[in-house]
Amino acid sequence: MPSPYRALFAAPGSKGFSAAGFLGRMPLSMMGIGVVTMVSQLTGRYGLAGALSATIALAAAVAGPQVSRLVDQHGQRRVLRPATLISLAAAALLLIAAHYGWPDWVLYVACVGIGCVPSVGAMIRARWAALYRGTPQLHTAYSFESVVDEVCFIFGPIISIGLSTAWFPEAGPLLAACFLAVGVFWLTAQRATEPEPHPREHRGGGTAMRSRGLQVLVATFVATGAIFGAVDVVTVAFADEEGHKAAASVVLALYAAGSCVAGMVFGLMRFAGAPERRWLLGVCAMAVSMIPLLLVGNLPFLAVALFVAGLSIAPTMITTMSLIEEHVPRAQLTEGMTWVSTGLAVGVALGSSAAGWVIDAAGARAGYGVPAVAGAVAVAVGFLGFRRLKRPATGRGGSVEQHSERKERHVA
Repeated sequence: MPSPYRALFAAPGSKGFSAAGFLGRMPLSMMGIGVVTMVSQLTGRYGLAGALSATIALAAAVAGPQVSRLVDQHGQRRVLRPATLISLAAAALLLIAAHYGWPDWVLYVACVGIGCVPSVGAMIRARWAALYRGTPQLHTAYSFESVVDEVCFIFGPIISIGLSTAWFPEAGPLLAACFLAVGVFWLTAQRATEPEPHPREHRGGGTAMRSRGLQVLVATFVATGAIFGAVDVVTVAFADEEGHKAAASVVLALYAAGSCVAGMVFGLMRFAGAPERRWLLGVCAMAVSMIPLLLVGNLPFLAVALFVAGLSIAPTMITTMSLIEEHVPRAQLTEGMTWVSTGLAVGVALGSSAAGWVIDAAGARAGYGVPAVAGAVAVAVGFLGFRRLKRPATGRGGSVEQHSERKERHVA
């Protein structure tokens, strides 16, 4: 590991909460695609599979910011454990209902409960921010966490799809629930690195979404999430049409691998200039990378195209963290990060659902039109809201304000 990354873990407790966060985030890449694989195997209905995956994402979009707001007020341990227990109980209901062929509405109710899952990635980034706020190490820490995210997306789909196709259909979501339980309870047992809570009377009330800059980021990432959700569902269906459904996990892993490589390199770089320009360039790159998918003809070509497309993901997400710190009060940092995840979740819901219906109506190849359209929408929203991102609010707790020189405005 390059020395800037090794230096991160000199802080006491950093290795423990990072490892717990890795396990706790595995369900992010396993649950949705696991539900798609499970339901499509048990029923053959991609429309239902995509809709259930979308329901989980939408429920998480509604519950996630509320959970994170409570975390900012009361601390991670007091909030995350009850929320996780609700999500685990709902996951158990989903697996039982799917296995025994219970009515569709029961599946939807269970997916709503799964949406109470906490945003573990935001919790880990909040711990890094508490350790390294206002220092160059925070950029490296956020880059490392983006790499961890992508490692989860490399191995998560492989494990989830592989187990569900080779063992039994419910295996992937079941293991995802186990990872969630171990990760969250291990993380919350580590009290020394837990960020200090900010009770409501001390932070002035309100929601982080009052920030106009955060509104732009969230709206853009709704469209970006639609890219991710559609690509997941369409890739599974495309591999199925090609007669190699299990290969979808490898292809999606390459998509994440491209982002992982880019994120690792990005974390070693230092940038001068405004982060909002890099952010908009990254959004444009993600949109353009969807065009080759419309020409996909076989799985090898798809794998190469998705690897290249993945190169723009992590740098854009890292830069987004920098912008959140500029536009959101420090006492609402966890909530602000979660709102971006919420935007992604809403987009995943829309993208996976739309892709599922397009696949049922016109086949997998036509489904790749969904992420292409979503990319165009992301670019349009990014350009329309660019001026808001150029005007950080005064008094925010971002690391940029704590640097004395403009050239150090790089904390992502």
